[in-house]
Amino acid sequence: MTAYMNECFADLHIHIGRTMYNRPVKITASRTLTLTSIVEEAVKRKGMHMVGIIDCHSPEVQEEIDGHLQTGRMEELPGGGYRYAAPEGEVTLIAGVEVELKVGHGLAHFLVYLPDRTAFASFRDWYQTKVKNIHLSTQRMYTDIDTLISKADRLGGIVIPAHAFTPHKSVYGACVDSLSSVIAVERFAGLELGLSSDSNLADGIAELGPLTFVTNSDAHSTAKIAREYQNLYVKRADFTELCLALGRKEGRHIRENYGLHPQLGKYYRTRCTNCEELVAQTDTSRCPHCGKEGKKVITRGVYERFQEISTQSPATHPAHRPPYRYHIPLEFVPGLGAGRMKKLLAEFGTEMNILHHTSVEKLADVVGAAVAKAIDRSRRGDVSFLEGGAGIYGKISLE
Repeated sequence: MTAYMNECFADLHIHIGRTMYNRPVKITASRTLTLTSIVEEAVKRKGMHMVGIIDCHSPEVQEEIDGHLQTGRMEELPGGGYRYAAPEGEVTLIAGVEVELKVGHGLAHFLVYLPDRTAFASFRDWYQTKVKNIHLSTQRMYTDIDTLISKADRLGGIVIPAHAFTPHKSVYGACVDSLSSVIAVERFAGLELGLSSDSNLADGIAELGPLTFVTNSDAHSTAKIAREYQNLYVKRADFTELCLALGRKEGRHIRENYGLHPQLGKYYRTRCTNCEELVAQTDTSRCPHCGKEGKKVITRGVYERFQEISTQSPATHPAHRPPYRYHIPLEFVPGLGAGRMKKLLAEFGTEMNILHHTSVEKLADVVGAAVAKAIDRSRRGDVSFLEGGAGIYGKISLE
């Protein structure tokens, strides 16, 4: 009988900036963010067991995967997904695509994951007839959400709404007040919370009770990988086990979600994009502080959006909802610069080891008592926040 893994840390939303031939994929992502740099970072620095790369539709990205399969550096798993091996360890790559669809009165992003090369090739052949440029990320797809899910279902794949509450390109932030007004929520494999929300806020919407929540980085650079992630209770790191965990079937489930405190998210509160002041009124196009006026001057915050669409008290959790752990990435910790970070990684191997398995005493031996205490307070959530909004991340305070 196969035992469950002690841990399975998974970040399922990572973009690709460039192919191995330097062709752009995600225009806003780092040029150094390639498929190979992602899996190398996941193994060597982050300590992840599973990563979802959601730009695998690009022909040159698929060519890079094929190259690793041919050299033996990567292997296709019987349960779906690809195992990438390095001297420092191994990580499973789940191949996916982020698409943009018209839903309700706006545009929203969705994540599609497929189990294997055959299914992905079939999806890609269909996908390229619905978009204008198959090489680029997050293309506007000229179909509807029902057709997309049905296609993924037939290929053994799954679909998840991406960053579901952010003000730009999300189902609740830009399209509808109720997801069930356009499709049965149970047709999704889960729902991605996004950087400015958490389980407490999302469980203020009763219709989301049946869904498993996922917390992912939406990384546009290697440094941002694993700024949000989850710990899966599974027997193997593969596509089949992931689907079982999302569906809470056969004992599999998500043990814990790890995410930024919503106040650190860059869309948490309504804010003026010009003077960066918080704005109490959400139905105005004019900033009361600097006076600037325009359609894009005021960016409505996720917190205020929840005030509009919640149907029950926040934190009305269903019995299956796992704990949401407020995770502060090490890059946010005051006093922990690149030099000290390098020392920690040299001593403890990966960020997951530093965050989950290293005592404050051992940290102090490497970076000193003050920084070790700051890391420990961040791990325990013993911090206060300066709220983010309008594309500006919040900050933590240890005072």
